[in-house]
This record gives sequence, C-alpha cells and structure tokens, in this order.
Amino acid sequence: MPAAAAAEPTHPAVDRIELVEVLAALGHPVRLEIVRKLSSGEEAFCGEVVPDLPRSSVTHHLKTLRESGVICQRPQGRKLFLALRREDLELRFPGLLELVLACRSRPLDSECDEQPL
Repeated sequence: MPAAAAAEPTHPAVDRIELVEVLAALGHPVRLEIVRKLSSGEEAFCGEVVPDLPRSSVTHHLKTLRESGVICQRPQGRKLFLALRREDLELRFPGLLELVLACRSRPLDSECDEQPL
C-alpha cells in the first residue's frame, strides 16, 4: 500500500499554503526559473521545464515547489506534468506571484522591472 501512496503526489489545500514556505521555495534560482517557465499557465512535461539537471536535483526542486503549494504535479504513465498554481497563489497572496515574476536578480540597490535576463 505505501508504494501506491508514494505514486500520487500530495498538494497542500489553498488555506494551508504558507507565505514563508512559498517565499523559501521561490528563493532558489532553479526553482524560480521553473516557475517562470510555467508562468504561461500551460501544463508542461517535466523534461521540458528542467531538461539540464540531474534527476536527484529535479526531484528535490519539484518536491519543494509542490509541498510549498507553488506547483501541482500530475503523473501520467511514465511522464510527470507540472502546472503553476497561479489561481491558488493569487487567492492566498494577491499580487505576490506577479511581483516575483516581474523581478529579476539584481543587486540590492536596484529596483525590480521587467528587463529580460
């Protein structure tokens, strides 16, 4: 029975998504890039979103994003599909995701804007 439970990822309910967990998940450059790639709102195959990382790193980053409530994962056969929980995050923390996506990595004295990487 535990093997079946492990196959289906769990996602926190909207009211259980915590700001500190979301910010911690978004605070890592790899996870932030994953979120940016999913920001279109379209569900994407895992291999399309994070193709150049070792599997163990991908697993860790996706688990962190999922458990914090930032993304949802949907297994289908041998593939894992990912989607940003944009509506849930907007409901819980209005404007946060848009602000984070608009900011690029800059020195502390710089302002956020929408300049390309």
